[in-house]
Amino acid sequence: MTKLLVTAGPFTFDARFETEKAPKTCAMFARHLPYIGKIVHVRWSGEGVWIPLGETNFGVEFENHTSHPAPGQMILYPGGISETEILLAYGGVQFASKVGQLAGNHFLTLTSNLDKLAELGPMVLYEGAKEIRIERVT
Repeated sequence: MTKLLVTAGPFTFDARFETEKAPKTCAMFARHLPYIGKIVHVRWSGEGVWIPLGETNFGVEFENHTSHPAPGQMILYPGGISETEILLAYGGVQFASKVGQLAGNHFLTLTSNLDKLAELGPMVLYEGAKEIRIERVT
């Protein structure tokens, strides 16, 4: 199993890929590690932060998809009726966009410091975008 470290703003989280349920999404994302981006607060979905990725096409289909990720779960919306994006839930989420409810591939789960998510979300909401880094732990 690949061990991952997610650094979002000032917080760090251990994480794991959901390789059994989302093997293609995990394999694709692993090729992009280390991944560095910016998280902003969601617009329609509730308590989550997201990485807008525009027209990026990662070449994956839906697998292990959900509209209601739990806190600490990351989902990838592969594009289609809305832009490609990655969302990290920190509280209650009903994944949506301006075109309505969406579903994304649950491919990564945070496994430590979940209590810090309750600080991360409001920090991003009130202070603005924060860097996120996802990398393998050796």
